Amino acid sequence: MVTASKHGPTAPTHYEAALQELEQLVARLESGDMPLEQLLTQYQRGAELLKFCRDRLAAVEDQIKVLDQGTFKPWSNETA
Repeated sequence: MVTASKHGPTAPTHYEAALQELEQLVARLESGDMPLEQLLTQYQRGAELLKFCRDRLAAVEDQIKVLDQGTFKPWSNETA
């Protein structure tokens, strides 16, 4: 879950929360009903959320590579 503090929004606690907030933010940005100053602030928040999501996905990909290291073998129809 992502919460706001008196100093602004906090960092997301997990990928799903960041993605949900980002999707909502994009919808608000696309609506065109935001004052310019708020638009800039929301755009910056979106950039932070996007970076968080990308970093989280990269970390998971790295973990999968480590787990699967050496276990990939070409598949074949031939039996031994």
